[in-house]
Amino acid sequence: MSLEILSTQKSFGGWHQRVRHHSNVLGCDMVFAVYLPPQAEQPGVRLPVLYWLSGLTCTDENFMQKAGAQHMAAELGLIIVAPDTSPRGADVPGDPDGAWDFGHGAGFYVNATQAPWSRHYRMHDYVVDELPALIEANFPASDRRGISGHSMGGHGALVCALRNPGRYRSVSAFAPIVNPMNCPWGEKAFSRYLGEDRAQWREWDTCALIAQATERLPLLVDQGEADGFLADQLKPEALQAAAAAAGHPLTLRLQPGYDHSYYFIASFIEDHLRHHAQALAD
Repeated sequence: MSLEILSTQKSFGGWHQRVRHHSNVLGCDMVFAVYLPPQAEQPGVRLPVLYWLSGLTCTDENFMQKAGAQHMAAELGLIIVAPDTSPRGADVPGDPDGAWDFGHGAGFYVNATQAPWSRHYRMHDYVVDELPALIEANFPASDRRGISGHSMGGHGALVCALRNPGRYRSVSAFAPIVNPMNCPWGEKAFSRYLGEDRAQWREWDTCALIAQATERLPLLVDQGEADGFLADQLKPEALQAAAAAAGHPLTLRLQPGYDHSYYFIASFIEDHLRHHAQALAD
């Protein structure tokens, strides 16, 4: 598969790159960011990879520019890969009303089943299968994978891990949408991408998936208590209840004073990177 390097910057002894490629799964060109720590230049090395999924309206750039993750990734020897949050392009339909919470920048990491979205909006298969295959074929990356994300991307990270036992060794999330079946963002996205049959929505809802999970991968979740979306959209208490009912290991940390922004993510990203590095070690 042909890769086009759009930009390269040195960072903490490693390299940050933005890369364009054609996605067969999504039927469009996609851009992802990859941080290669200094250890990646050692001959024959294959490093573990943390896949980061960003939230509504974001691209590959938000996390890499704002989270301050490169310093710790360089210390721990972690590759970080940050894909875009949706398919894009003139042929990819967006929100018919021009809203920011659906369509471009809002793929919700599901495989859409409804026209016209089903042709392009298959972000789950892109993140779980196509992108890791590309990374492992073109970079010094091993198949030791972790996954994390924020808000819509936190939803994506939890769902990808729960739906694909054995695919990831670690998972974490910041302010995830944990019960999209029962919040405005999720209900809007799911009704369009997946149709009106709410039984089908359960396949993409963390709280529903935990009940049937065959793998008990520990979940690390940080949530700011001053998050403006806390009560209506994020509902961490639903995740806590679902995990307790299923006996699923969950560390849910409610952080006083923190909001939904990257100031919050940057404050706790070191904890998450160490969580993943420990699980991804040989």
